[in-house]
Amino acid sequence: MPSPLPSPAAHRSWRDALAIYLRAPVITMLFLGFSAGLPFLLVFSTLSAWLRSDGVEVAAIGFFSWIGILYSIKFFWAPVVDRLALPWLTRTFGQRRGWMLLAQAMIAAGLIGLASLDPRQNLALVAAFALLVAFGSATQDIAIDAFRIESAPDDIQAAMASTYIIGYRGGLLAAGAGALYVASWLSWEAAYLTMAALVGIGVITVLVRPEPARLSLNTQLIHEPRVRAFLRASRGKPRQLRRLGAWMIGAVVCPFTDFFSRHRLKALWLLVFIAVFRISDLAMASMANPLYIDLGFSLATIANVTNVFGIAMSVSGGILGGLLVARYGIGPILVLGAAAATLTNLLFAALALAGQSLPMLVMAIIGDNLANGLASAVFIAFLSSLTSRAYTATQYALFSSLMTLPGKFLSGFGGLVVAAEGYATFFVIATALGLPAIALAIWISRDRELVPPPAPRAA
Repeated sequence: MPSPLPSPAAHRSWRDALAIYLRAPVITMLFLGFSAGLPFLLVFSTLSAWLRSDGVEVAAIGFFSWIGILYSIKFFWAPVVDRLALPWLTRTFGQRRGWMLLAQAMIAAGLIGLASLDPRQNLALVAAFALLVAFGSATQDIAIDAFRIESAPDDIQAAMASTYIIGYRGGLLAAGAGALYVASWLSWEAAYLTMAALVGIGVITVLVRPEPARLSLNTQLIHEPRVRAFLRASRGKPRQLRRLGAWMIGAVVCPFTDFFSRHRLKALWLLVFIAVFRISDLAMASMANPLYIDLGFSLATIANVTNVFGIAMSVSGGILGGLLVARYGIGPILVLGAAAATLTNLLFAALALAGQSLPMLVMAIIGDNLANGLASAVFIAFLSSLTSRAYTATQYALFSSLMTLPGKFLSGFGGLVVAAEGYATFFVIATALGLPAIALAIWISRDRELVPPPAPRAA
């Protein structure tokens, strides 16, 4: 007879939930989050500011936004990061740490290369080094996600996600405001060299933390039925061909078949849920700054409010999400996150109707960032629980790419909707886009196979 579901009294205490933040894997993600966030703006807004301040044409700068596509298609090379052993690095540091160190070397090399160039005379080289930084950054993201999932059990993944968010925000601050300050005091060369030096924070973290325990590649391959079937069917073929075929099946085919075999018909609905969970806030993001400007807020006011309140609330939301998941489990907080991230878009509709109201602007920024911080923490924990420990890098890269692509695609049509219907209607439509995510979150929260209840607190 199955044991009954735990009563509310079986939840972790608040002390136990807070104590999770003192665990080494959770603290580690603070520094790896910084390492992940640092390169992002250095190939986007910070780089754009440098190019424009040096007199590069706006039309040319616009093409640099295409570099961001690398972050959305990283699942294409995630199987390589997941399974390919690097000469010397993997043997010395392990699969995850070896790839992180290689990615960090690419980021640092790209930043040093950018620092050595005059954009007006070497725009093509600037693009090449920016691509190197972005490729290294996306590769590092793949390895960090796999490292995080393999380093700790599911019940502390939300806490790890929240410290990762804090670190990531710190990296964005360093690469955004920090780089601009250094450039204004010294030079853009000094700014990018300083950022290259800060890559060392991630390198040191990788060197001092152990590699997560995992089966060797050969052991994983030999336990996969499809690989064994291929090896039986290919007897008599050249050895190298058989090894390559076994590797391709294990690295590329099995991560997808594993997900569908584990979740069967639920798998398609899970993929739909992943695609729509953040569609509401991503779809509206492109029109937030135009709204502020059209309402008459100064750039200084927008920067101050979004930086002070936005970053503080995003970090607070991440911490709150980690605590709530540790206390109550993923299921109910997944519903809360989906509802909060969707319904807070109505604050922007209210702002559009209220006009140039500073209190309303502050309220919209606080609500949006608090909700998104909470939703991000619980959603990362949920995606981590869906990921098989045998295929962490590949499956999580697929999930994270699917999470952002639909919303980013729809955001491109935001200007057309605003031009035709106005800002208030646009944000109401963006809110409506998130309603399916709330419904699916409720369904998922009731499925004990997908979101088991939290571990009972110790007596």
